[in-house]
Amino acid sequence: MKNMKTLIAAFIAGLGLLSFTAVNHDKNKPQKEIISTVKGYEVGDEATDFKLKNIDGKMVSLSDFKTAKGFIVIFTCNHCPYAKKYEDRIIELDKKYKSQGYPVIAINPNDPNVQPEDGYQQMIERAKQKGFTFPYLVDEGQKIYPQYGATKTPHVFVLQKQNGKNIVKYIGAIDNNYDNPNDVSEYYVQNAVNALLKGELLKMTKTVAIGCTIKVKK
Repeated sequence: MKNMKTLIAAFIAGLGLLSFTAVNHDKNKPQKEIISTVKGYEVGDEATDFKLKNIDGKMVSLSDFKTAKGFIVIFTCNHCPYAKKYEDRIIELDKKYKSQGYPVIAINPNDPNVQPEDGYQQMIERAKQKGFTFPYLVDEGQKIYPQYGATKTPHVFVLQKQNGKNIVKYIGAIDNNYDNPNDVSEYYVQNAVNALLKGELLKMTKTVAIGCTIKVKK
């Protein structure tokens, strides 16, 4: 009987050890894993305004665009090959929809200490080189992209003004072929904005953003 009690005690102690190990393992997850689970906006949420520095040195907010019907907010950057592939298409989106009330607002979310190519001066040079027709803002302190839930560059959030609020209507990729614009068969952002302009329901409200991970200081 004594041996049986000893075995039971050992078994219970083993369970306690396993439980303790599991809890400790969970608490010791790397910080970057915890950051990656931060919840951003979902379709239907209200997106709060921001005030970020543009490449011309001026501060820009969504509230500055008094006549806008909404916005095509795109988190993008200089260095990412995916972002570079989409630059011309982003310019075309702005040229097509700005006059219809949906301007592009580009935001660079990357920490320049991690990726020097995404520094402020480099942003100015890239915008001039490519002829950006839209604001190219820097997310200093990386406070805005987590609110939105952006995880890639590029990552798009189409907003619509409703009763003074900016409501999220679409989240995800620009289209379904980053590599070759001639092979695109699904124009996600264009379809979303076209539907909003017509007062129609969006057929696609969320897709998976394809691009580089956002660079965060460890």
